[in-house]
Amino acid sequence: MKQHVVLNHVPLLDALLNRHASVIGRDFTAYRNHTYRVVNFCVALSEGDPETIQQKAAIAAAFHDLGIWTDGTFDYLPPSERLAQTYLAGSGDASWEPEIRDMIHYHHKITRYAQSADNLVETFREADWIDVSRGLLKFGLPRRFLRDVFAAFPNAGFHKKLVQLSAGRFVRHPLNPLPMFRA
Repeated sequence: MKQHVVLNHVPLLDALLNRHASVIGRDFTAYRNHTYRVVNFCVALSEGDPETIQQKAAIAAAFHDLGIWTDGTFDYLPPSERLAQTYLAGSGDASWEPEIRDMIHYHHKITRYAQSADNLVETFREADWIDVSRGLLKFGLPRRFLRDVFAAFPNAGFHKKLVQLSAGRFVRHPLNPLPMFRA
């Protein structure tokens, strides 16, 4: 059985988040903790080179919801994808762009992502769903590991923020309240 260790320090994730700390503002701790939980779950669910998986997961996690703050929108997937693409173009990791773009684009997909089994898109989707469901969905991860990750990175109001954003979006766009969801 695979041993799962909580990743408490991911330098690339911290560096990417710190670049956007001022725009994230008072939601910084909530978003940082969410991204750390997602990275932990993604790495734990994945097979392959842990360092590469951690780096890809860190990039996708840092940017996956960032458009909420940078563009002030709850239709945040396109701006989040652009932010990641811009970063990757300048980082020397441009070859990762299609996979990371899809990790962001499909992270709220309701059904399984089955287009390619050799990348992290489905694993990242599962990791985000574990966090958003607060561990109700666990995709085979041990409950003890989930508790350890949630304890290491408390919610800090992240889910409350999602409810507030959802309610505001519903009032303004009742026919399209959750534009980020994919079938």
